Amino acid sequence: MAFVVLFSTMSFTAYMHYCGDTLVEIVVFKKAKGCGMEMQNPSANGCTITKKNCCDDKQMIIDGQDELQLSLDKLIIEQQQFIISFVYTYISLFKEYDEDINSYREYKPPLIVRQIYKLDEIYLI
Repeated sequence: MAFVVLFSTMSFTAYMHYCGDTLVEIVVFKKAKGCGMEMQNPSANGCTITKKNCCDDKQMIIDGQDELQLSLDKLIIEQQQFIISFVYTYISLFKEYDEDINSYREYKPPLIVRQIYKLDEIYLI
C-alpha cells in the first residue's frame, strides 16, 4: 500500500530527443544528450545563413497526485463497508485458538468381535 501511495504522488519528467521523425533517446529525471547532429550557433563561426535544425527536444511532465484523502468521513458508504469488511477478514486470518480442538478425543474404537483379515486370507497348499 505504501508503494501505491509513493508512486501515485511522485511526479517526474521524461526528456525525448528526436532526430528528424525518429525518436533517438528517452531519459527520465535528466536532460537528453542528443545524437550529436545539432546545429551550431551561427554567430559563433561567423555565418549568417541559417538552416533548419533537424533535431528536436521534447519533454513530457507527469504530475503526481497532490491531494491525499486521509479522512474516512469523505468516503461513500460502499467504500466504508469495503474497508471495514477487508480489515475484519484480514484480522480474523491471524486469530489464535487457545484451546486444543480435537474432535476424536472422546471417540472410542469399536470392540473387535472377529479378526476380519483372517477371514479374508487365502492360503495356498
